[in-house]
Amino acid sequence: MDADAAKTARDSLDLAFQMSNILETGLDRHTLSILIALCDLGLNPEALAAVVKELRRELVPQDASSPSSVQ
Repeated sequence: MDADAAKTARDSLDLAFQMSNILETGLDRHTLSILIALCDLGLNPEALAAVVKELRRELVPQDASSPSSVQ
């Protein structure tokens, strides 16, 4: 990748990250860059969004949502 292409890619990622922050997606720059790369490879963005949502749901501790765990 030449210097101009690298700068364009970096600027694009910066813009996407700013938009991500405005939308409060909670995605870090690295994760966002991976998701963008997967879209560039042809993966369906809606399917990727569904996977991210599902993974986040699985990461929430089950007992944290239970009222009996609050003391």
